Formats: sequence, C-alpha cells, structure tokens
Amino acid sequence: MTNNKRGVAHPYSILKTVTISKTPTGKYYASLLFDTKQEEPEVVISGKVIGIDLGIKDFAVTNNGEKSSKYNNPKHLAKHEKNLVRKQKKLARCVKDSNSRLKAKRLVARVYERISNARQDFLHKLSRKIVNDNQVVVIENLNVKGMVRNRKLAKAISDVGWGMFTNFLDYKLKEKGGKLLEIDRWFPSSKTCSSCLYQMNEMPLDVREWTCPSCGTHHDRDENAAKNIRAEGIRQLSVLGTRTAASGGDVRPKGGRKSVLRQSPIEVKQLQGS
Repeated sequence: MTNNKRGVAHPYSILKTVTISKTPTGKYYASLLFDTKQEEPEVVISGKVIGIDLGIKDFAVTNNGEKSSKYNNPKHLAKHEKNLVRKQKKLARCVKDSNSRLKAKRLVARVYERISNARQDFLHKLSRKIVNDNQVVVIENLNVKGMVRNRKLAKAISDVGWGMFTNFLDYKLKEKGGKLLEIDRWFPSSKTCSSCLYQMNEMPLDVREWTCPSCGTHHDRDENAAKNIRAEGIRQLSVLGTRTAASGGDVRPKGGRKSVLRQSPIEVKQLQGS
C-alpha cells in the first residue's frame, strides 16, 4: 500500500521498479514505479474547447470561443546565457582531467539544470491551468525536428519546449477524462480568415497583423490562428460524431485543483478594420 498524488492510501499499489539516477550536478534521484491497478477515466467531451497556437514571440496564444489570451515566452535560456557563456569559457581554459576542470564542468551543469527546472515549472503550471479550465485542447502537430534545422530559429525553438508542453497536456487531460486533439501541421491556420474563411496565398513569418481582403476584418496573426485551430478541432469532433458544448459551459473536474498560474492571461481585443 502506498500514497497516490493526493495523499490518499491506495490498497492495490504494487511497487514494480526502483531506478536510481545521478544528474551531472552530482544529485541522486530515486524513481519509483507503482502499479495502482487504476484505469484511465472514460473520455467525456462535453465542455469547453480551447485552441492553442504555439509560437516563439508569444509562447502560446489561446482562444476558447469567448476570448483570446496571450502567454509570453519566458526565454529561459536567454536569461542565463551570459552566465552560461562565462562559465563555459572558464571550463575551456581548464587543464584536461584536472580537479579544476571537474569543478568548472559541474558549475556549467548547474546552470543547465536551473534552466531545465525553470522551463518545466512554467510548462507544468501553464498546462495545468489550461487543463483545469477546458475539456478539449486543440493544437497543431508541429514538425519540431524539421523546424530546428533553421539556424536562425533553432536555439529559440529548442528552448520553448513545445514537445514537452504537448506531453504535459496529454497526460493531464487523460487523468481527468479530457482529450488532446492534434490537427494536421499543414492546416492553414495563420492565413485563413476566421470570420469569412478567405484564404491568403502567402503569409510570411514577419507579417504579424493583416486585413482580410474579402470581409475587411483586421487580424492579429496568432489570435486568428488560435481561432482557426479551435474551429478545425470542433469540426473534426463533429465528424467523429462527438457532441461537445463548444460555445461555453464550465468544465471543472471533480475534486480538481485551483489554477496554479498566478498571473492572469492578457485579453487580446479584436481590431476592426476601417
């Protein structure tokens, strides 16, 4: 018998494996795997649907059918880059296999560990807030491996942690019986007008705002993409024959935790074209 996440003893928990690992900074961790004999809850899609457009300038722009919200990119690596470069230079000057090199190597590892911990903390808090407030989360299936081949964006893309964020959303939604829906990466979310569905031929990355030549609606690029991603997710759910209250309705898992993201999201107002 052991305790689960909420501190309640579960009589059917069986310890399967114990894995001991050591980090580059010299810390030891024990990972315990328990079989709780618990099944995942049945997926119920009868609440709020949110669309998420992931980016670099803003980590995420979301739309839940009522409002859009922006979450800034914390840029964890950039905050520690000067300190990291300084310690890496010191490491490079050390004699190979010396004690001073070993110490310098550990100092570099500590900076990387700090960056990793800050990134995971941000992603856990944001994913928890989104999952607590929504039953269905719709995102694009991004080709991260292909995108990091761009030398200008490789460092920024690697730092944001889109893949980790998707994994966090996935397992948190499964725990509450929600659903993560990934739409095709080629879906034209940015260059399609969310008001009249007019599709632009091209939409370069440097274009952050644009006006639809068909209906005259002025769009924020990322907010418009989040709306289209959400709409495409709802369309796919309807094709599958799944009923969903996409236009609203409170969705709270029974016994769910309160939001752990202290700062409120920024509401983005729709700009009307003249």
